[in-house]
Amino acid sequence: MSHLLPNPDALSLAQQIAQMVVVRASGHLFDHEIRYPVWEPPSAVLQHWVKDLGVGGVILLGGSAAEVALRSQQFQAWATVPLLICADVEEGVGQRFSGATWFPPPMAIAAIAQQDLDSACRLAEHMGRTTAQEGLAIGLNWILAPTVDVNNNPNNPVINVRSFGETPAIVSALTTAFIRGAHSQGALTVAKHFPGHGDTAVDSHLELPIIPHDRSRLDQIELPPFNAAIAAGVDSIMSAHLHIPALDDAPATLSYRILTQLLREELGFDGLITTDALVMGAIANQYGTAEACILAVEAGADILLMPLEPENAIAAIGNAVESGRISRDRIRASVARIWKAKSQVCAPRLGTTHGQKTGSLTGLETHTLTEQIGQADAAIANREILQRSMQVYRPTPSRLSTPTQGSNLIVVDTLLECDFLGRTAPAIALPQTYGFTHVQLVDQHTPDLSSKLASHQPTLLQLFIRGNPFRGSAGLSETAQAWFEFLQRSDQLCAIAIYGSPYVLDQFIPKLPPDVPYVFTYGQMQSAQAIALQALFGTAHQP
Repeated sequence: MSHLLPNPDALSLAQQIAQMVVVRASGHLFDHEIRYPVWEPPSAVLQHWVKDLGVGGVILLGGSAAEVALRSQQFQAWATVPLLICADVEEGVGQRFSGATWFPPPMAIAAIAQQDLDSACRLAEHMGRTTAQEGLAIGLNWILAPTVDVNNNPNNPVINVRSFGETPAIVSALTTAFIRGAHSQGALTVAKHFPGHGDTAVDSHLELPIIPHDRSRLDQIELPPFNAAIAAGVDSIMSAHLHIPALDDAPATLSYRILTQLLREELGFDGLITTDALVMGAIANQYGTAEACILAVEAGADILLMPLEPENAIAAIGNAVESGRISRDRIRASVARIWKAKSQVCAPRLGTTHGQKTGSLTGLETHTLTEQIGQADAAIANREILQRSMQVYRPTPSRLSTPTQGSNLIVVDTLLECDFLGRTAPAIALPQTYGFTHVQLVDQHTPDLSSKLASHQPTLLQLFIRGNPFRGSAGLSETAQAWFEFLQRSDQLCAIAIYGSPYVLDQFIPKLPPDVPYVFTYGQMQSAQAIALQALFGTAHQP
């Protein structure tokens, strides 16, 4: 089976349309490990979509880096036309696939940029380079990053710390650096979410947000980072599921005025335009799969990301072409852009990615993974970002001392999806060495257990709070607020650690007594826990 790109004119209309569809799949090898069965089909269905329908790409979530390396080869073996394989890895490949490098969210680099833009750009470029290198090593040829939205709304539940900052200048500079780093390895990039999702207080995964600003404001704040990304040669731009009355009555993803007239014609972008996930409530709840896909193609989208019913989507667009609603030239134009992108990253033979041999389905060459993933320079850059973006307050006198027996109270959004905690996680293990031996984990579903917390014990409060798409949570949760107030009233709070959102820190600082120390870090992963708690307890190795 040849994996050379065929002449797109040799494909049938249905096959051409299928190339515009990117489907969701689990990164796990086995069906019984699928975590989101509504979105992630079993292997037999997925093979049908790739082999028989000829979809153009796959977006992955879950599994280890090693699993995804095998999974990617499996997909490419099924495909007649090489696939675009992508993932939302805005914080590095390790954000989604264990074993690879997991960086803190981009806003951590923005914090460094406020004091030292040159260093921040160096770190953003390193992040882009590492993400692309590790992605390519496991078969990801399309990096769904960077997020170039200007997050100027602290209550934004969907962008938040995913953004490279709160000002167009910093976001533009770090965006350019990240793209430069990713391109140095040969991966495709995407700037998202056009024309700017930073000033929303509604999660588009759940419903349609409205941006009330006029065009002048959009030109000043939202659009400059997209112009910077285009100038940096970004390969694709992802639409936002937003309603912007100043531009159009239709959501941006379904708007000809926004995707074609503004992005293509006015801003001069000729790369791939991809929709955001079409299963998101902002679009799916109102339009359904078939009509949403037709409207997106009419608007100017080249890639239809995660339609819930791929087969129906392909058929619906085919019917729209046959009826004259969509022209054949419109489909050909999208396929031509897809072919251009694939020609850059899809190697001519199975088992190679960007010119590097990655093994075969029967014998993955593990040395390739170990040489490309989790390298020392990535760990050094990661630590630098965490240390330089961290905030530490250690007053004298301080309530933090080594108690005979203290409590370690950890509050998370949901314990069911808490991959960064475990028995040996620093947030649990390290405080035990300082006398905080009574560990209690709670989330928004935990009943009020304040009466069961040992009375008048010195308590370390640790909060893991950041924006959580699909859950609409961006700021200080009611659970965290209630525990904070209880510990204050009972005079048990001796220190606080916050992992995730700086906006949560901003809400707590005015309420903290001057003798209560705190530490804030953007990261929630175990490396961030260790660095933050070492700083809080005074054992950090200073950079």
